[in-house]
This record gives sequence, structure tokens and C-alpha cells, in this order.
Amino acid sequence: MRVGSFVLAARFPGQGDGEALHRAVRSAEVAEESGLDTVWLAEHHFVPYGTCPSAITLAALLLGRTRRLRVGTAVSVLPTAHPVALGEQAALLHITSGGRFSLGVGRGGPWVDLEVFGQGLEAYEEGFPESLDLLLRWLREPSVAAGGERFGFREVPVVPRPSECLTDVAGPEVVVACTSPGSVRLAAERGLPMLLGMHVGDEEKAEMVALWREHARTAGRPAEEILGAAHVSAGVCQIADRRTDAVETLTKAMPGWLRQGLEAHVTVDGRHRAMRDPLAYTELLCGLHPVGTPRLCADRLAATSERTGISRFALLVEGSGDLAATEENVRRLGAEVLPHLG
Repeated sequence: MRVGSFVLAARFPGQGDGEALHRAVRSAEVAEESGLDTVWLAEHHFVPYGTCPSAITLAALLLGRTRRLRVGTAVSVLPTAHPVALGEQAALLHITSGGRFSLGVGRGGPWVDLEVFGQGLEAYEEGFPESLDLLLRWLREPSVAAGGERFGFREVPVVPRPSECLTDVAGPEVVVACTSPGSVRLAAERGLPMLLGMHVGDEEKAEMVALWREHARTAGRPAEEILGAAHVSAGVCQIADRRTDAVETLTKAMPGWLRQGLEAHVTVDGRHRAMRDPLAYTELLCGLHPVGTPRLCADRLAATSERTGISRFALLVEGSGDLAATEENVRRLGAEVLPHLG
């Protein structure tokens, strides 16, 4: 089992962007010290829900500050980026880090980001498959040309080529954030592991893994690839000597962050969106994920892995909103939970 942290660089009420980003960087440094496997970095624009606008840029910083830790994006939003530019950056990080970089990609949402970056709503609603396929070709082929609906250019060489990494890893792994049957099928047909969100529980995640396997078999993916797919489960982790204390920490801090963060999202086309109740959502997360004593947290992770077949975890550890508490949470995850998981 491979346990990592999920870093949003969340800005809690009363905090500034610098404080949120400093906490994000420190939590990643402590994650390496504490023996965690990976740090997964979120990407958001124009909202305090997450203050990191470029997960791949922050990944570069953290890869330079660490020596063992794997660093991944969760996710780089393809509809607001050119897939070739993202592919070049991913190849650069893969090579210079010795193969420690994972590229998580997703469709994002119908937010005003699409207007600001000039991609338009179509990039979100229709363009993701074309962008993903162009990105994959860039990471796997020596030269690439494009003649699709959104991207068209003459053949150009891929420089740097991910396969030139001085390790036995041919290129950065690509993980796809999946929230619907359509995105599950998209990932499965290409043999790409899924990143499953923290808002869904074990039963739904197990169903999505089963659906992925079904689509992968239908697409003719190799049996060993299907069995070995390393999907990632996102969740929340808060450790305390008593479960009630861990729940109280999150229910005091997270609703304020969620309220201001979710309310700040603006749709590009004015469509209505229903916002989750922040307190109810926090309570839901506390019920779904490892929140409580170290033994309870270990048992919860083991149960999720057994039920879903997922062996990798990306755990939000900054739910207290406090730097010292976040560092302690990460250290306890490494020292008191990981030993129970093997």
C-alpha cells in the first residue's frame, strides 16, 4: 500500500495566500521526512479553495527540494492548458527528477477559467479526449503532428523525449481524474489509472474500478495491465488520540474554508450550480475516511483497499488549517499509521 498526501494549498478564513502556500510546501517536506510515498498537488484558479494555480510548477519546486518523494499533479486541468506545453513540462520533470513525477490530468469544471484562458466551454464539454490523446502521443512518440478539431500543426520533434530519462522508466505515469462513467471509460480504453475523488465512498469507488476493468477488457488492454492498474483514492486524514477530537478539529476548521472556497467558483456560462452544505460535507468526509485514532485510520485505509482493490491513497492532511497541526498530522501518519499497513 502506498500512502501519500493530497495538497490543496487551501486558504482558510483569515489567512493570506502566502500562508496557505507555505503550509503546502512545508507539509510536502514533512511528508518526505515521515516516509510517505507521494505528494499530490491540486490546481485551482481565482478561488481560495486552493491557491496553487499551477500544480506542475509547484511540483517542480518540490521535486527540487526532495530526494525520494514522488510528486504528482491532482490534477493539471487539460481544458485550460495546451497538451503539448503540458507534455513538455511533464517530460522535463520526469527526466530531471529521475522518474519521480506523476502527471494527473482532469477535465476541471465549467468555470470562468475557460474564458480567461481563451479555451471556451467547448474545451470542457467536448475537447478533453482530443487533448488527452495528443498529450499521450507527445509523451510516447519521437515526433508528433496534429490534425484534430482543436489542434492542428505540422510534425515536430519531441524535445526532451521522456524515454531519454536515465532510469528504466520510459515516461511519466499519467493518471486521469474520473467522476463519471464517461471518464472511467476514457481512462480504461487508454489503460490509464484513475484518481477517484474524496466525495465518494468505498462502494462507489469499487463500482468504478469494476467498470474500469470491464471497459479495459473490452478495449483489449493486456490482462497484466488491468490487474496491475494502480488507481488512486483521494480522501481526508486527521489523526488524534480520540476520534471525537479528530472530528472536532475538522468540523471547526473545514466548513469555513469550504464555504468561502466553493462560493467563489463562477461558471463561465451562468449555469446554476448547487453548493454543498459545508458542515454536512465535512461530516460526510469524516465518516468516509481515516479520521480518528492511528489504529482506526490504519483499519479504515486497509478496509478501503480490500473493498475497492485500490492500493494508493492521496490524503488531505491540512484540514485543520494550521501549519503546526498539519505538520503533526503528517508526522503521525508516517510514524503511527504506516507501520500498521506494511
